[in-house]
Amino acid sequence: MSDIIREVDEELRRENWEILWKKYGKYAIAAAVSLVLGTAAVVGWREFDRSQRMAAGDAFGALIAEVENTKEPAQAADMLAAYIQDAPDGYATLARLREAKLRADAGEREAAIMLYDTLATDSGVEPLFRDLAALYSVRMQVDGGDPATLNTRLSPLAADGQPWRYTARELQAVIALNSGDSAGAREIFTRLADDMDTPDSLRTRATEMLRAMGPS
Repeated sequence: MSDIIREVDEELRRENWEILWKKYGKYAIAAAVSLVLGTAAVVGWREFDRSQRMAAGDAFGALIAEVENTKEPAQAADMLAAYIQDAPDGYATLARLREAKLRADAGEREAAIMLYDTLATDSGVEPLFRDLAALYSVRMQVDGGDPATLNTRLSPLAADGQPWRYTARELQAVIALNSGDSAGAREIFTRLADDMDTPDSLRTRATEMLRAMGPS
């Protein structure tokens, strides 16, 4: 803000302001001043917004540190749930994802799935995080959920170009294996193992799964 005020002062010291006055009249000068004041207001708001975001980040960081030091997952989840009520959207999303994980860690499986599903269908949440929540929800239901339903949810996540496609494909392979579809699981694991763009840890798991399954 001080930089803008200094620039305005420098402009006002210039001699050509008299020329502007004579040529365009006081209304033009008023318009110019309004423009400067408007610019100052915008910059001032940006500075205020930046300070608010920094404060929000500090508060979230402090909360996460406290959560990390809380031994009971359910208690830590309750802390996050209380924070979410008044949290900025971005931090609220991160807190909701963390709360869901902690609910799962505490043995509250259904509560965790519900939290993930709520995030996955919330239009106010960034698509990247909606898809991640859907992925976590499916992962928690791999052993007992309906394979067709889970695959329906995974299909758009596993499509080319999607950010979580490799993990989604790995889950598709696990679902196929659990359903007795060894050929389908082998096909997916093979594609993952052969794709050089697959993350290293996931390629390693796919290779190990193929080895464990034995020759086709």
